[in-house]
Amino acid sequence: MSTETETAPPEPAPEDPAPPTGPAVIVPTSVESLPDDIADDFEAAIARTVIEFKEGDIVEGTVVSVDADGAMVDVGYKSEGLIPTEELSIRASIDPATIVSVGDKIEALVLNKEDDEGRLILSKKRAQYERAWGQVQRLTDQGGTVKGTVIEVVKGGLIVDIGLRGFLPASLVDLRRVRDLDPFIGQEIEAKVIELDRNRNNVVLSRRAYLEEEQAEQRAAFLDDLKEGEIRQGVVSSVVNFGAFVDLGGMDGLVHVSEMSWQHISHPSEMVKVGDKVTVRVLEVDRERERISLSIRQTLEDPWEVFSRDTNVGDVVDGLVTKTVPFGAFVSVTEGVEGLVHVSEIAIHRVESPELELSIGQSVRVKVTEKEEERRRISLSIKQALPEWQERAQAAPPKRPARKEFEREFGPVETEPEPIAVDASLEAILQELKERGIGRR
Repeated sequence: MSTETETAPPEPAPEDPAPPTGPAVIVPTSVESLPDDIADDFEAAIARTVIEFKEGDIVEGTVVSVDADGAMVDVGYKSEGLIPTEELSIRASIDPATIVSVGDKIEALVLNKEDDEGRLILSKKRAQYERAWGQVQRLTDQGGTVKGTVIEVVKGGLIVDIGLRGFLPASLVDLRRVRDLDPFIGQEIEAKVIELDRNRNNVVLSRRAYLEEEQAEQRAAFLDDLKEGEIRQGVVSSVVNFGAFVDLGGMDGLVHVSEMSWQHISHPSEMVKVGDKVTVRVLEVDRERERISLSIRQTLEDPWEVFSRDTNVGDVVDGLVTKTVPFGAFVSVTEGVEGLVHVSEIAIHRVESPELELSIGQSVRVKVTEKEEERRRISLSIKQALPEWQERAQAAPPKRPARKEFEREFGPVETEPEPIAVDASLEAILQELKERGIGRR
């Protein structure tokens, strides 16, 4: 048999058998099938076994020889028919021996009952064309698919042997644009017919349409299996300004830039790149729109909770200046946690402008002066973390209320004196001062 099998016309599904399409095949009668009385009569046997046909008919025959010029076929005619090399296959530049072999039974269309040299000229590819066209038409009407082997790369796409020369545009080869089409040569593919015009001998295919249809059921099953709150593993498939798409193994989900980190980031590329393996939490599954919302940061421990648990008011920690504003500076004390250093807490001396004292990225030591759990905010102080400030605070005498000094000189006072009335006379005021002992020596 041949070493290369040419693509047969698309076969109908077994559960939906259809009658053969195209012209009826004229099959020669073998001598073995003749009655004995006719088989013994040579002239009668010849008359019964020589078939009658006209140009355009499809006949069945047996290959009797193959050479570089083509194949000779016995179709039960008065002479054997020749299938020229160019009429053996829709493929270009083929070796006849790779298409047919001696003994093969094939169908061929009659091109010329007698050419200038008196030969019967046949065409295997045109018989195949007649058969394939009817079946492709039927499968197209039913919304089915066709299978074929990619045989050629042409400008703008591929040629697929489906019994006909089907054109597959490059934009419809795969779900995403394919730039190098050469690897598809020799591959068997399945595609939908999106355009069929026999008058123009035009067949346009779409493998992408077939893949999309094939994946529709898979996507539906994938979405049904996906639950909100689940932790999944994925691979970053693309990075855009507003986030990153992650392939979950069946569909892509979006991680919005706000869900990439507990810390503010300017662009998703600061966190991930294409090909990165990431762990994500499923936030939302929109089955109608087939959209999945994901989060990377929610798979990580909340840095505020860690900081709040490990750090108390009064603790001194290391930080990094992230931003300066007219009223102070923001300092990051851990990833995802920033606090405000008010301008009055930047230095011991008076600070007119924070940017004159601090720069972005500068390392500083800060003291936690206030912590608001509900609002997730902290207030910080640089000057209170300075050794000079701590030494000054330790050396300074404790402040005592003025009342204590008064009591040391005049004795304890049980009750606070009533305030002097504004409209009292000068005499009344002097009397009041005398009673209080003010001015006594």
